[in-house]
Amino acid sequence: MKNSSIKKNFAYQMIYEVFILLLPFFTSPYIARVIGANGLGLYSYSHTVANYFVLFGMLGLKNHGNRIIAKARENKDELSNAFSNLLAIHILVSVLVCIAYIGYIFVAEDKIYAIIQSGLVLSSLFDISWFYFGIEKFKLTVTRNSIIKILTVACVFAFVRNSNDLWIYCTIMSVGMLISQLALWVPLKKYVSLVKPQWNQMTPHIKPMLILFIPTIAVSLYKYMDKIMIGSMNTKVQLGYYENAEKVINILMTVITSFGTVMLPKMSNLVVKKSKEALKYINMSMDFINCLAFGLAFGLAGVGSVFSVVFWGDKFETSGYIIMGLAVTVPFIAFANVIRTQFLIPNSRDKEYVSSVCIGGAINLIINSLLITKYGAMGAMIGTVSAEASVCIVQAFVVRKDLPILKYLKDCLFYFIFGTAMFVTVYLIGKVMGIGIPTLLVQIPTGAIMYIALCVLYMHHTNNSALLNVTNKLKKKLKK
Repeated sequence: MKNSSIKKNFAYQMIYEVFILLLPFFTSPYIARVIGANGLGLYSYSHTVANYFVLFGMLGLKNHGNRIIAKARENKDELSNAFSNLLAIHILVSVLVCIAYIGYIFVAEDKIYAIIQSGLVLSSLFDISWFYFGIEKFKLTVTRNSIIKILTVACVFAFVRNSNDLWIYCTIMSVGMLISQLALWVPLKKYVSLVKPQWNQMTPHIKPMLILFIPTIAVSLYKYMDKIMIGSMNTKVQLGYYENAEKVINILMTVITSFGTVMLPKMSNLVVKKSKEALKYINMSMDFINCLAFGLAFGLAGVGSVFSVVFWGDKFETSGYIIMGLAVTVPFIAFANVIRTQFLIPNSRDKEYVSSVCIGGAINLIINSLLITKYGAMGAMIGTVSAEASVCIVQAFVVRKDLPILKYLKDCLFYFIFGTAMFVTVYLIGKVMGIGIPTLLVQIPTGAIMYIALCVLYMHHTNNSALLNVTNKLKKKLKK
């Protein structure tokens, strides 16, 4: 695939992920004021529990399915066979998970919300996004889901009017996700034919799916379990603060995960062909992602305290401090994401990936258990930062003989310095001007211009950056 295709797929996938995250993000200022921190906490708790069942329903299929489809996509018969057997496993597992969730509803504390979130669990049964990612049809998923997400946002503003409408908000979000998954089945026959699955061809997928499921569960300890622990060990209000802060961080992570999702099938295909271009792509990706991650992280940390109050109201001031803390995780996640999606998983080095994430999950669980009762959302934030840092360190260590890790760290140092300078400047602007929209309007462009200027000067000085190459290409196109 050409570099231009990678850029287009990256853009499409980023839009797809952004829409998924921007749905609650765009509505959160309205929801925060209408429903409040406690109501938001109730929604977050029920949604998080349902998401755990979704994780079991997917059973490591996101990465394994993507990888298998990418390797088989050049042969229609192999593609149809691979998809049908993977789908059969997925349906069997998802049906069992749906039955288990029905059992959970009977013992749930807030049964009405548990029942409403069943739509989210059911949506995992129809999730075949991994197939489209494998054949790199990112534009198709974007087009269909964008329409559904826009309609969902419209419904929230139209029907959620006060704190008594929390159940309506939950219903809109749950049904919207179900419809978005069903929509992907409409064009499926254009790309693949369903064949009768064979048990002897299904079983070889089970072990790698289970192996990749382990890190999914481990990651959930600091992506989902922290919310459940806050809600059960502290208060729903604290969970409301954490929920909003995490939404903002997830917007930044959309860029990182989108790039990894796009590059995974590309790198898997290169591994099959034993192409020497793989390392070149990894080096370019690491430079691009690190530059972006440090800029986004330090920029958001700088405006966090002002942004939270302006966006959600005075009652959510605590969310600003949580944002500042969680922003630290962005560079760690970005660094590890390149290693994972472009080297470990494409090369089927799943055990190293699993080990690193399990260590992170254990660290997070321990820290959460010690800190959440006393410090609430701030304790969970500390646990998440510690977990992401440990995962990054372990993954970097296991590939130190295969990739130039020291070079990557050296490049990160410059971006860290630039990001720190931007953070200090932006944060001081907030202190001087006070909290308000005018402050944000000064902080954001000032920080962006400052960081970009420093990076461009550095790139011209080293003359060795993927971002500089992209910039030069854009300049040539503009001159034509």
